[in-house]
Amino acid sequence: MKNKTLVVVALCIALNIGLGQIASTLKLPIFLDSIGTILAAILLGPWIGMLTGLVTNLLWGLISGPVAAAFAPVAMVIGLVAGLCARKGMFRSLAGAIVAGVLITVFVTLVATPIRTYLFGGVTGSGADFVVAYLNAVGKKLLQSVAWTVMGTNLIDKVVSAVIAWAVVKQLPERIRSLFPGTGGAA
Repeated sequence: MKNKTLVVVALCIALNIGLGQIASTLKLPIFLDSIGTILAAILLGPWIGMLTGLVTNLLWGLISGPVAAAFAPVAMVIGLVAGLCARKGMFRSLAGAIVAGVLITVFVTLVATPIRTYLFGGVTGSGADFVVAYLNAVGKKLLQSVAWTVMGTNLIDKVVSAVIAWAVVKQLPERIRSLFPGTGGAA
């Protein structure tokens, strides 16, 4: 790996853990822990995005407990989908970034719902636990409660994260963006 790749990955991992820890501490119903993964995927492609997500969650799992590590496959899917969206030019505009956030959410829901349901019984210690409990209390089955919660919270979170990552890339000076040919004119 080139030095610039290692630096970007390290910064993005720190961004993921830092923002994710703030959201977790405040028990926000969104996560903010994938902005760095999406940013790495835009700048360096889907494989580096996947690596950034994986390493983020494994390190965070060592620091904070096994919940973060269990969601490493979800973080990898975020990096993969964001990187593929970037290759298709979806991060060239605000509208494209929003659509990319929606697409990321669809794939996250497919991967995260079984993890949250079957490994954790729907309860992971996040602010979204309240939504799962509420839906379950009003008669939804646990899997359904978790799926709706994952879709809803991630729709907001991943769209916000994709837009923030797009805005960061857009604000980078052209000389910096030119170091990352994978941006393909992103911004």
